[in-house]
Amino acid sequence: MNEILWPFARLLHDGLPAWVRLPDLTFQMPHWLYWSALVVFPLVALFLYAREQRRGASGRVGLATACLLWLTGGYVGLHRFYARSFRLGMVFVVLFLVVLFGNIQARDARNTFSNVSNDFKSAQFDVRHYERQIARGRDRFKPRLEEARKRLADARIKLATGRTAYEAWPAFVGFFAWLIGLLMLIDLLLLPGLVRRADAAEAGRREAEDFEIITRGPKADPRDRVSNPFTRAVGAVSGATGNVIALWSVIAVFVYYYEVVARYVFNSPTNWAHESMFIMFGMQYVLAGAFAYRDESHVRVDVIYEKLSVRTRAILDIVTSTVFFLFTGTLLITSFVFATQAMPTDGNWEVSFTEWQLEYWPAKLAILVGAALIVLQGLARLVRDIQFLILGAPGGDSHAYRHGPDLGA
Repeated sequence: MNEILWPFARLLHDGLPAWVRLPDLTFQMPHWLYWSALVVFPLVALFLYAREQRRGASGRVGLATACLLWLTGGYVGLHRFYARSFRLGMVFVVLFLVVLFGNIQARDARNTFSNVSNDFKSAQFDVRHYERQIARGRDRFKPRLEEARKRLADARIKLATGRTAYEAWPAFVGFFAWLIGLLMLIDLLLLPGLVRRADAAEAGRREAEDFEIITRGPKADPRDRVSNPFTRAVGAVSGATGNVIALWSVIAVFVYYYEVVARYVFNSPTNWAHESMFIMFGMQYVLAGAFAYRDESHVRVDVIYEKLSVRTRAILDIVTSTVFFLFTGTLLITSFVFATQAMPTDGNWEVSFTEWQLEYWPAKLAILVGAALIVLQGLARLVRDIQFLILGAPGGDSHAYRHGPDLGA
């Protein structure tokens, strides 16, 4: 592949202006933008989703989604695949692979040029050194001078060749990168028509079908029908928090896509992408704990537990809740200490030990908030079990209701 594309790279280097070479990306995510995105993005996504649901657009090919894919994944033709234009979508994929190949060659050429440049400077230094020694009458350095001059001549030839490769491959990459950008601009104008045709084709194939929903997991529990204002309020808060935090995972798609493009297309890897997502997923883990606990999504061994009667399970849950509150209470107190230590009164905030130096106090505050939500959800389940033992479940012990806890969902 190198032998095939190298003549074309030389031609582009000789015939195209210098601005074709891609610039280095120097963008660094501002701290305020990172924290704002964690708040604003899920709310906007929920608003757009609710609007699409009200319009009855579920399952359709939408222009808004196509534009989003064009903006975030247009370099690899995601908008074309979404609009059911698979052949032209593959054109983007092939061009992107060519860009990746060119960047690999450019990186190797840069390393080779650096090594050859060092050899040239070393040979040049030796020639000057030996010439000074001979000028002082030290003729024994003449053989070494001849050898150094040969090395200098070889290094000069390799330096010229290496400089050509060093400059040619970035021009090669820039040409195809700008070509992809031009195709993206053309597709932006064509996108509304592509979406309309794709949606019309999908509408012709859609047929009304009845799906049988198979519920897996433990049998329905009569305690799920027990509720009161406190359990409903706590369940609603846990559900809303879980739905918002779940959308953080979508942010990771955009960030890592940007990292891939910056690293492999522009040769400009970021110093914030991995750290920002590492912190975000850690916050997601603790903040979504109450939501998972409400819906019984945590892993547990219930081989014996499921064999017990409902009242026995309620009593067992009340007894074992002491262990739960011991753990979550410790987590709550410890996270409070962590959060306060990250927010000193003298204004010297605790930051990460990287070049990005992100403030840690929102992340540690998230641990405190997540622990509080888990404690509240545990209290709601405890109240539910006590209410069930005293008053029983509404409507008797019939199992004709959906599976899963319903504490205000």
